[in-house]
Amino acid sequence: MAHPGAASRALALALVAVALAGVRAQGAAFEEPDYYGQELWRRGRYHEHPEREPELFSPPLHEGLGVEKQEQQEQLQQEPRPPKKAAKPKKAPKREKVVAETPPPGKNSNRKGRRSKSLEKAARDDNGVPVAHEDVRESCPPLGLETLKITDFQLHASTAKRYGLGAHRGRLNIQAGINENDFHDGAWCAGRNDLHQWIEVDARRLTRFTGVITQGRNSLWLSDWVTSYKVMVSNDSHTWVTVKNGSSDMIFEGNSEKEIPVLNELPVPMVARYIRVNPQSWFDNGSICMRMEILGCPLPDPNNYYHRRNEMTTTDDLDFKHHNYKEMRQLMKVVNEMCPNITRIYNIGKSHQGLKLYAVEISDRPGEHEVGEPEFHYIAGAHGNEVLGRELLLLLLQFLCQEYLAQNARIVRLVEETRIHILPSLNPDGYEKACEGGSELGGWSLGRWTHDGIDINNNFPDLNSLLWEAEDRQNVPRKVPNHYIAIPEWYLSENATVAMETRAVIAWMEKIPFVLGGNLQGGELVVAYPYDMVRSLWKMQEHTPTPDDHVFRWLAYSYASTHRLMTDARRRVCHTEDFQKEEGTVNGASWHTVAGTSDGDYWRLLNPGEYVVTAKAEGFVSSSKNCMVGYDMGATRCDFILSKTNLARIREIMETFGKQPVSLPARRLKLRGRKRRQRG
Repeated sequence: MAHPGAASRALALALVAVALAGVRAQGAAFEEPDYYGQELWRRGRYHEHPEREPELFSPPLHEGLGVEKQEQQEQLQQEPRPPKKAAKPKKAPKREKVVAETPPPGKNSNRKGRRSKSLEKAARDDNGVPVAHEDVRESCPPLGLETLKITDFQLHASTAKRYGLGAHRGRLNIQAGINENDFHDGAWCAGRNDLHQWIEVDARRLTRFTGVITQGRNSLWLSDWVTSYKVMVSNDSHTWVTVKNGSSDMIFEGNSEKEIPVLNELPVPMVARYIRVNPQSWFDNGSICMRMEILGCPLPDPNNYYHRRNEMTTTDDLDFKHHNYKEMRQLMKVVNEMCPNITRIYNIGKSHQGLKLYAVEISDRPGEHEVGEPEFHYIAGAHGNEVLGRELLLLLLQFLCQEYLAQNARIVRLVEETRIHILPSLNPDGYEKACEGGSELGGWSLGRWTHDGIDINNNFPDLNSLLWEAEDRQNVPRKVPNHYIAIPEWYLSENATVAMETRAVIAWMEKIPFVLGGNLQGGELVVAYPYDMVRSLWKMQEHTPTPDDHVFRWLAYSYASTHRLMTDARRRVCHTEDFQKEEGTVNGASWHTVAGTSDGDYWRLLNPGEYVVTAKAEGFVSSSKNCMVGYDMGATRCDFILSKTNLARIREIMETFGKQPVSLPARRLKLRGRKRRQRG
């Protein structure tokens, strides 16, 4: 005869199995039409692997039934109760020790765990028997609301004030658009101010949640933030369990202003699929608005085909991680040792804090400028907290070195016919500051500027206005040549508000005749080409092309068209600008204005075709000729030999013999004066 406990236990397992299968099917149905069928087919094998990783804490199946009581109840169902006069019962078996997951290296790896009194209290059963646990509990890394790893479809909210303030905007450090009240504002804002509002995240798999980070709304005009909130978790999005502080719901302290992030760690980790934040109070003169990030460690599920299929792997032997200043220098050294014949490490100056601004040159003759070989530079990290550019350039260094050693024909030609300079970090002071705090706790501005508070991106001299003023006065090209505009003297004075890093870049660009350069920044996914500054002073956005607009547009499109995400029409836009209509490119000034740009080498970027080129120089006779720009790779060479003018030659001869040339206008004036005196 079967034991009644066994029947109820089998029924409970069946219900749990159905619930878990239903949750999985619901979470991935919109991703893949046949996903539900796959899960039904695999459901039988799900229970064939009982050796799963132990879970520290999970939401109870019923409201009010704690984990400890639930496990005790199952234990009572499994074993018959001992008689009242039985011998002294054995001690309860010790629980399996759970080792906290180690976060991946990077900005979160230095976050130290802390011992929680609530954890110690919860780790005792009803009889007061202590349960084995780790003395130090480490936090999990962010799930990825800030980095868009969590998609818009995984964010839900009770209500929203409007679409631009929907749940998809409730991401940590997200910024509002240029114009308020547009489709993309700076937070999730509830449609009503009451205690029934919430915003939730669907992790799409069982996750060990450990903390919540919150911010207020990013806005120039409004003050909206949540001052306290509750946290709830669920496995099915219907039954929710509130995080407790003892026997009562725990109230977490929220924000006191809108930009500084606030971290709250859960008293004990909670294992679930969904997590919800329920605001309890908010700024008196504001509304329920918040941005957030969730800390959590996804639990492995080897039976889930959907998640296993989407794991990102790479076979490249490259160093994929974030590098601080010391690690960046070490990586440059490693690349130089691997490819000593084509690389050279040098610095262009120092930061405000004395860190050297290291660059790597890649060329078949490092340290030597070759006539007819174009020079190119890549710069990243002008904003210290925008880290992607630094890592991309460090990966590019490794890639070029390894592919050259492997005799990749395209890379070999690039190295032999181009002199490439790579400066991965223009603002190392800002990077170190942002790295120490972590982006999720530092806010968008931490480390963005130099140590002395200067935005390098907007710190270069405005040469556009000088050119445009000369054009308006019709002084171009005679009095003011448009091929080179000197930097104003006042800008280079010691009292000018110019960052040390900016001065270093200017000196670098004046020393090396760069033909072209690229500046990598974080933010929107688009290639911006000159001009970056509007010509009309009263406008914020205006299409402002250069005389070489067709060339810059072609260069921008060449880059964007080979980028997988830039050409994806389904990609998520940052603000309201949809750059797909321009194929992932934009004129800088039409997007947003930024007031800034001996051997005879002269470079001009041109599309293939026939051009009439005139070479002029002071004291020389000008020369013109037809120059053909072909479709072959590399630069087209067009040489000119200029002869000195007669006046220049006479001046040179007279200076050689210690005499000065006669000025004809002055000679005429003297003759006229002499004639007048003779008449008088």
